[in-house]
Amino acid sequence: MLAISSMANSDCSGNSGAPDGTGGRPSRYESQKRRDWNTFRQYLRNHRPPLELARCSGAHVLEFLRYLDQFGKTKVHAAGCPFFGHPQPPGPCPCPLRQAWGSLDALVGRLRAAFEENGGQPEANPFAARAVRLYLREVRDSQAKARGIAYEKKKRKRPPVPAVMGHAGARETTTAELNLVNGGGYAHHFHGHGHLLMADGSGGEAAAAMAVGEAHSAGGGMIPLSVFN
Repeated sequence: MLAISSMANSDCSGNSGAPDGTGGRPSRYESQKRRDWNTFRQYLRNHRPPLELARCSGAHVLEFLRYLDQFGKTKVHAAGCPFFGHPQPPGPCPCPLRQAWGSLDALVGRLRAAFEENGGQPEANPFAARAVRLYLREVRDSQAKARGIAYEKKKRKRPPVPAVMGHAGARETTTAELNLVNGGGYAHHFHGHGHLLMADGSGGEAAAAMAVGEAHSAGGGMIPLSVFN
């Protein structure tokens, strides 16, 4: 029987593969990936009959993942267990221990990368087979129900869209505001700034924009309707 204690206790934190800065020493991710790859090669050699890597398929990967369950430490309740779907069971039960879905998912990711790093072709990668993806999905869903835990991907937060700002921090004058000023048909001074809008429209949109902009700077908001009446 092949002992795989290093893989059963593997780190699934997903650290990057870059060196950790201590004199070129490989990172925890790289070290774990190398151990996982050596363990898988040993599994193929101990297989009956022995398997060559070139002949390894997705079915052999599934066989390997099921084999690892005997080293699991995660309690997965059976359908008939009174603690089925209970995230924190109050007592012990005879349900078996399994490899957690997160550990298997991280393991497959490391072995998929290791296969190609060791000369394997991406199109022939058994760890990327559709059967393996379906198996991992099945394990995730079944363990979520049995353990009462929802596995959900974290949604990426989109950065807030900054507001379009005009001169001196004031928002830009909209076409609707210009139309409101030009359509008023009256001459007024805005808050004592001395910019005049002619009743016949000769002041033009430039004067209107200047008046509205200064009104925003002075009042910081909307122009009172009394200005236009």
